[in-house]
Amino acid sequence: MKRHTLAHLLAAAVLDLYPGTKNTIGPAIDNGFYYDFEFATPIADTDLKDIEKRMRKLLPSWKAITGEKVTEAESKALFDANQYKLELIDEIVAKKEPVTLYTAGPDSNIPKPYTLPPAGGPIPYFTDLCRGGHSENPSKEIAPDSFKLVRIAGAYWRGSEKNKQLTRIYGLAFDTKKELDAYEQMMKEAEKRDHRKLGKEMDIYEFDDDVGPGLPLWLPNGAAIAEELENLAKETEFAGNYVRVRTPHIAKESMYLKSGHLPYYEESMFPPMEYEGGKYYMKAMNCPHHHKIFAARPKSYRDLPLRMAEYGTCYRHEKSGELFGLMRVRMLEMNDAHIYCTEEQFASEFRAVNEMYLKYFKIFGIDKYVMRFSTHDPKRLGDKFVNEPELWKKTEDMVRNVLIDSKIPYIEVANEAAFYGPKIDVQVWSAIGREFTLATNQVDFAVPKRFDLEYIDSDGKQKTPLCIHRAPLGTHERFIGFLIEHYGGNFPLWLAPVQVKVIPIGEAHIATATKVHDSLRSAMIRSEIDLSNNGFGKKVRNAKNARIPYFIIIGDKDMEAGKVTLEGRDSNAEYKQVGQLGAEEVLSKLVGEIRERR
Repeated sequence: MKRHTLAHLLAAAVLDLYPGTKNTIGPAIDNGFYYDFEFATPIADTDLKDIEKRMRKLLPSWKAITGEKVTEAESKALFDANQYKLELIDEIVAKKEPVTLYTAGPDSNIPKPYTLPPAGGPIPYFTDLCRGGHSENPSKEIAPDSFKLVRIAGAYWRGSEKNKQLTRIYGLAFDTKKELDAYEQMMKEAEKRDHRKLGKEMDIYEFDDDVGPGLPLWLPNGAAIAEELENLAKETEFAGNYVRVRTPHIAKESMYLKSGHLPYYEESMFPPMEYEGGKYYMKAMNCPHHHKIFAARPKSYRDLPLRMAEYGTCYRHEKSGELFGLMRVRMLEMNDAHIYCTEEQFASEFRAVNEMYLKYFKIFGIDKYVMRFSTHDPKRLGDKFVNEPELWKKTEDMVRNVLIDSKIPYIEVANEAAFYGPKIDVQVWSAIGREFTLATNQVDFAVPKRFDLEYIDSDGKQKTPLCIHRAPLGTHERFIGFLIEHYGGNFPLWLAPVQVKVIPIGEAHIATATKVHDSLRSAMIRSEIDLSNNGFGKKVRNAKNARIPYFIIIGDKDMEAGKVTLEGRDSNAEYKQVGQLGAEEVLSKLVGEIRERR
């Protein structure tokens, strides 16, 4: 409510300072608010201080915000010179919804007739088209130092490139200055940890114009991280009795029509390829292929649950303006699996998937998380969601009961389910407190029927299995982007692209250093040896700057003792200076740490 109120306060300040400006919409968002304007004269980030100052000047006079239903004519008379507000009013009327105006000012006596603020202010009352949700007394409820305007950006009206570009002003808002300062500090740290910046510095991935936007090229360092994640997933899934499959990167149109993805998901799929008189699509999801594998051989209840896993590569037609480093790409390597089970098996299978998430959280040091449970909107059955009202209620109750019984923290959100069933999006917070959507866990009661998936039950009857879609590590792209920021590039030993750097101090130490390096490589440890002409100090600095967990130094004293010196990149408990050890001791220590994924 405070953030929404502040969006109105921002609009009032802008209209006060810049007569002739047209205000459009201004919602509350995570951590703040924004408002879009059409300015007669462009403004810059340097103008934000003046706008913020005017907001603080107006705030003490905002002792009430009062809403009132008005007629279409009254609202249009107020905004007769603002085509954006007139368009919104027409939409509200067309939907047969009430038109409401909210007025902020020194009291709840809304002046009639409704008027816009006088050019150049001051503004005793400010009225805006709004559905509501505000602070009752902003002057008391909003601390003057708890908000801040941070930047301006371009934004097309209604998000369409065909429309006029507006100026969007973003603000931060919290309950107290302390919370605001903490968030700003977190954002400064996040800027240092930005996966796009560190990804380039650490040679993890690259984009190339000839390859195409949103299609990452994994460099050797990035490939090493991806392979370690895949190995972790394969080991975990093998222990959980999953079977692995592989599927093509393209498929015929008929399969995606059958699955329902074309009617519901076509905008997110690449355009089809015409071939041999038919249409083929790039694979945007693995599930239809897995359904085909399930159907390839007869199944009985003894074959269930069947847990089918694949690190499948998928392709999504994301808009150019939505691409964002590794977080939003067009090629995805997905830690995907589908569990086919009976209704009686569902609770234990869904619980096991959630337990797998918790295991991964422990490995990666993720302490804060929440399951975002997305349900359907009964009003949109047949439109956004398959038209099976009884199955929606039944499966949502099943998921909810598992979450409650497992005592897993969750929030419930309406109208965000997959078209074929309820889902859970896993929200996690990185080491510096940034929130990420990491993975998904979905229930599918609709698509197995479309593929005629059946098994023979113990009573001899044919039945359709439930299907659980799950991807605990999400995609390589998003998860590695998260891990870069989570660790600040300081990956744990098992996950680090280069795990050990061997540093001979002088030429006399190269032969021994090479022998140590070769023994590490033989043990499948990602070791590099520094044979450059750089001085010893620079070699060590380079190893630390490359965020390599350990480096092994070999000098005269080490050779005399028949040992090596093991040092770490920093002073934390895991990667600190260890001191002199025998080469075999070092090997044993490193192999143990890597195996345990500490």
